[in-house]
Amino acid sequence: MKSRTVAAVDLGAESGRVTAVSFDGRRLTAFLVNRFANSPIRLGKELSWDVEGLWDRIGEGLSLLGAGSQQVTSVGVDTWGVDYGLLDSSGRLMDAPRCYRDPRNEVSLAAARELVGVERLYSATGVQVLSINTIFGLMADMRTDPDRLTRSSRLLMMPDVIHHKLCGATVSEYTAVSTSGAFDMVGNRWATGLLGELGVPTHMLPEVAQPGTDIGPLLPALAGGRLAGARVVLPAGHDTASAVVGVPFASPGGLFISSGTWSLVGVELPVPVVTTASQQANLTNEGGYDGTIRVLRNVMGLWILQECRREWARQGTDIGYPELAEMAAGAPALAGIINPDAPLFLPPGDMPARIRSYCGSHGTAIPQTIAELVRCVLDSLALGYRAALMDLIAVTGRRPSTVNIVGGGADNILLSQLTADATGLPVYCGPTEGTALGNGAVQLATAGEFGSLADIRRVLADSFPVTRYEPRPGDWDSAGDRFRRLVESDAADQSAFTDKRR
Repeated sequence: MKSRTVAAVDLGAESGRVTAVSFDGRRLTAFLVNRFANSPIRLGKELSWDVEGLWDRIGEGLSLLGAGSQQVTSVGVDTWGVDYGLLDSSGRLMDAPRCYRDPRNEVSLAAARELVGVERLYSATGVQVLSINTIFGLMADMRTDPDRLTRSSRLLMMPDVIHHKLCGATVSEYTAVSTSGAFDMVGNRWATGLLGELGVPTHMLPEVAQPGTDIGPLLPALAGGRLAGARVVLPAGHDTASAVVGVPFASPGGLFISSGTWSLVGVELPVPVVTTASQQANLTNEGGYDGTIRVLRNVMGLWILQECRREWARQGTDIGYPELAEMAAGAPALAGIINPDAPLFLPPGDMPARIRSYCGSHGTAIPQTIAELVRCVLDSLALGYRAALMDLIAVTGRRPSTVNIVGGGADNILLSQLTADATGLPVYCGPTEGTALGNGAVQLATAGEFGSLADIRRVLADSFPVTRYEPRPGDWDSAGDRFRRLVESDAADQSAFTDKRR
């Protein structure tokens, strides 16, 4: 059988890549065309994304594909969630999309708590109440620059900002929209009532399209060489949704962890879970491919370690991630621990100093060396995964028997082993490029190569090896109790912060 190739554009909050994903009738393969750095930029007082710079790098990757030997059937884009761009009346991007790490969203979250309460925010959407959510960025727009929203003709989630540049379409893809905190996951529609209560206009909200939708041909200026005739097909536009498509589950109903800048820890279900228990556990419901819902928790992820590494490099010590993990393996286990989701760790900055400050103020051992700091971060992430697993079991009544890790974090040997230790479950790691593979697989399914999500996963399991980690004994129950107390303390501090703003 002749091989079919698609272009998967995968943009993460630290890096992006263009990957050629091919299927020969038996196995999937992935060829990295180009990879490039990505990080927010400071424009005046605001933290924003360099969309034009990203577009240049994407263009370079597509040009290389166009000059290659394989015909490209389609192109699709996945990105991180929650962020959005606004088009003006002529269909042009009004300005650089704001970054969810901008502190302006914290003020909006406090205001929303006062206006409608956390229970209303959750019951109207089914989405974990986090300051990063789109809805709080929209509130910030109305507070600081209301004309920006009133002049806009269309809101597009980040993958669809790029899709618009590729083909001119102005729809937004369902899985990306589902991260917004402005979409009713039970009713499957924009939460216009909630937006109205918060003073956010709704005229610019787009049509929502399902993953696998063909939204048009690649613009002529881009469709040269082997890209001639290529279509633009929506993958699962949220990178986590694409990553979970790319999970070759070791057993049905397994726990997944999409591990990168963020860690998304959850299970796949047929319907959303929006209950008092899920709200109190702060679990989120996000849309998936082929009618699935991902019930999960956002854990801060490798962002903290990435920022530590950047700080050490600024100070003249540049150490790779594998070496950092090897150093940390020799450091004391479960000594200093942090709550990775504490607001202190959300913005960019001197993360080693913040970790030490947090440990000092919360009465845990203060890590001093690089090895101790890395061990603190990785132990704490594993404890965060453990806490998410416990809450998912309590809310869903289902106990996963395995954990599957995909994404860049699957290559972190120490974190993978600690995850097995903390959860008490066998952990299967790989494929590392699960997001690009999931993106490409949805495009290939649209072209008729796969009949279902189960077909995709069977082929993935046959195409890529996985690494298994068995749990080891350790004092994780005691550490889990300490971790819970940190989380509860931080929640009380955040509540007190909100009360002071009233």
